[in-house]
Parts: sequence; C-alpha cells; structure tokens
Amino acid sequence: MGKIAEDFILYGTTACHLCELAEAMLCALSKERPDFQFTKIDISETDELVERYGIVIPVLRHPDGTELGWPFSQCDVLSLL
Repeated sequence: MGKIAEDFILYGTTACHLCELAEAMLCALSKERPDFQFTKIDISETDELVERYGIVIPVLRHPDGTELGWPFSQCDVLSLL
C-alpha cells in the first residue's frame, strides 16, 4: 500500500498578493507530487485566526503542527514531506 497523502493547510486571505504566490507554488507542487495535498483556509472567517495569523500570512501548516511562514520555497515544503 502506498503512502497516504498528507493534508497541509495554507492560511491566508483573499486579495493578498503573497498568499496568491504561495497558493500558485503549492498548486504546482501538488501536481508534481501526489504525496502533497493542501487545503486553503481564509483567516478572515474567524477572529481567532485573524489574531493568530493576521500579520504573518501566508502560513503553511503541516498535519503535525509544524508551520512555515512566508517566505517559503518548494524545497522548504518538500523537506516537511
């Protein structure tokens, strides 16, 4: 049986240029690597997320809780797989 895909979380907001860059990079990576999947969460939907991530987005969170703050590269993400 193959490795189960890990679901990362990309925290960001709409109209955030850096968030768009991060999402585009992660989309390209997910096409190349089936073992990498991510879900995008808009932090503006809850006050708690705005308080936690408001000035540091985009942030990529590994299922184990490890977080990468921007700027991060594909190599940085691959090191978490």
